[in-house]
Amino acid sequence: MSEEQERNSNQQQEEEDDNLELRLSSSQTPPDDPRNGSANGGGRSRTALVRRNPSQARREKSETVDAPYPWATKYRATVHSLQYLLSKGICTITGVVQCKRCERQYEIGYDLSEKFKEIASYIARNKSSMHDRAPSVWRNPVLPKCKFCDQENSAKPVIAQRKKHINWLFLLLGQMLGCCTLFQLKYFCKHTKNHCTGAKDRVLYLTYLSLCKQLDPSGPFDR
Repeated sequence: MSEEQERNSNQQQEEEDDNLELRLSSSQTPPDDPRNGSANGGGRSRTALVRRNPSQARREKSETVDAPYPWATKYRATVHSLQYLLSKGICTITGVVQCKRCERQYEIGYDLSEKFKEIASYIARNKSSMHDRAPSVWRNPVLPKCKFCDQENSAKPVIAQRKKHINWLFLLLGQMLGCCTLFQLKYFCKHTKNHCTGAKDRVLYLTYLSLCKQLDPSGPFDR
């Protein structure tokens, strides 16, 4: 084979190789290329699907809990009626307070019948003028005097971190529900089927009336 024939043969082979590469490249579009609509469903790039682990799903709270106090029921934010408690010999409701000055903690108790009568009478006299809002005496409760350092208005109730353990009846009888946060009061209203949106004075008002109605369902505690 002459030199010229060999050059022509090599040139022809190179052209065939180039044509083959061109055909291959035009027929193979990368699978993740958004231009390849038929492969990826209408031009959308392939998206990885994340499978959720069922164990990571948020657990729903149960309707019942272990009653945290003898005067509490198995239902969240619910106490027994006054009649039931007295029939069981539960006449004093206790709770823990902490002095804001000396920081000492101790337990105090309230006479159930006496304190409830006081609150019920106040509501009966003033409900019409409250306009569905907690009065100042509820919003800014007067705290007990510390029995150790004698500081007035200083013994603040120790409120449980876990809302299902909050001592609602103790706070009611001491008229210290105003020491709760709005979040804690909304928890109470949520689990007692009360409207739980709005300002704190409204939610606090509903909490007082709802607890009183739990104690005395026939009393003047409807909204």
